[in-house]
Amino acid sequence: MNAHTPNASPSPHERPIQNLYAQLLQHWNDRDANGFSRLFHPQGLAIGFDGSELQGREAIYRELSAVFRDHSTGSYVARVKTIRFLKDDIAIVHAVAGMLPAGEHYINPALNAIQILVATRTHDVWEINLFQNTPAQFHGRPELATQLTAELAALL
Repeated sequence: MNAHTPNASPSPHERPIQNLYAQLLQHWNDRDANGFSRLFHPQGLAIGFDGSELQGREAIYRELSAVFRDHSTGSYVARVKTIRFLKDDIAIVHAVAGMLPAGEHYINPALNAIQILVATRTHDVWEINLFQNTPAQFHGRPELATQLTAELAALL
């Protein structure tokens, strides 16, 4: 399953950022630890769904290599909510993501997430400085969890 990251007609300025995020999810879906980690700044930080903190490209690569080797990982389906530029060379992506467990065809609502990506551009190359994958649990507000699952399921 491909990562879906539609954004209603991104501007030319936003397109490289949206592509960076789409590549990140596609590398995850392809179980490609090298491709995933290479999108990060050498000192980039990835915060996983379980709160794991991976500091640096090499640590991200090592951990994801083990995850992909030892576990059947699901595939992401996502939608970019906003891309905001703090400066011409610093951007923040706010996205929502769902996961189809390995071998399944439906999103598992317990794995829905809010994702934040902070990217910087150096010499016309965009890299990820921070990727945070936060569980979208919406404690006490089940209607929000249902709404997000429906939004993501519509992308399939």
